[in-house]
Amino acid sequence: MILPHPPTLPSPERWLEDERAGIDAELSAPVTITRPPIQTVPIIFCSPHSGRTYPKAFLAASRLDALPLRRSEDAYVDELFASAILHGAPLLSANFPRAYLDVNREPLELDPRLIEGPLPRGANTQSARVAGGLGTIPRLVADGEMIYAGRLPVQIAMLRIERLYHPFHQALAGLIAETHRRFGVAIVVDCHSMPSVSAGQGPSRRPHFVIGDRFGTSCSAEIMRKVVGALSAAGCEVHSNRPYAGGFITEHYGRPHARVHTIQIEINRSLYLDEVTLERNSDFSQCAVIVQKLVRSVAELAETWVRPPGIAAE
Repeated sequence: MILPHPPTLPSPERWLEDERAGIDAELSAPVTITRPPIQTVPIIFCSPHSGRTYPKAFLAASRLDALPLRRSEDAYVDELFASAILHGAPLLSANFPRAYLDVNREPLELDPRLIEGPLPRGANTQSARVAGGLGTIPRLVADGEMIYAGRLPVQIAMLRIERLYHPFHQALAGLIAETHRRFGVAIVVDCHSMPSVSAGQGPSRRPHFVIGDRFGTSCSAEIMRKVVGALSAAGCEVHSNRPYAGGFITEHYGRPHARVHTIQIEINRSLYLDEVTLERNSDFSQCAVIVQKLVRSVAELAETWVRPPGIAAE
């Protein structure tokens, strides 16, 4: 719902002050890393879009209320994959929401229609994601509504990138390096959810899961077969790479030649969520069981990839 009276935005100086104070108070921990007592498998599960802490300054500057902002969120995906630690793998989750900052983008995919002021050198203003209003600082929510009542000062965009984006990627890169050193291989499972129906494509519904490996470039084909096979065995309809082949995380970190593999999993929200209210539906537990079987299956495969002790990692 759009607010009946769009907010009057503060001065850039006051807005920046409010943003900084909000990050300090509400997002002092940008990420959560949930670890098993001992990591026993070379897997990192990653949930970049399930953050549910909406800073007050962000809500005050938005022309939308909380519910449409949350429709960009991969709601509760971190909870669906909580079983990762039971199988010896850590889970990294962003605590900030996707509508506020999207870490599955390049660091500087910045939209000149949203950002006011000189953009930093190297900003990518021409990507398809920026053109769609879904850059690093999104201009639109998932259903196409504009987020802000006015333009966003560039200083605020850079503050979010410095204080939230970089810590997320430092945490992910650190987990990958730690895992690779320990096991000689690292597998990142990038966890997302998708609307059950694609906007603008009529009544056709999406499959239960879409698995992305950047068309065979971000991970071993064996991992892709294992994921698709585990979900198919659970009675799920599974598509590969269409309409989601993987975003920045999958593309940037996937280096199969160096034994770092990334794969993206998109879960149809209707399996576990009321897409109107964003409340967990009665099938949430059943979906979590399917996800746990998937986690176990990937863990079993990953165990066979661990290098014997004493063999140096590549």
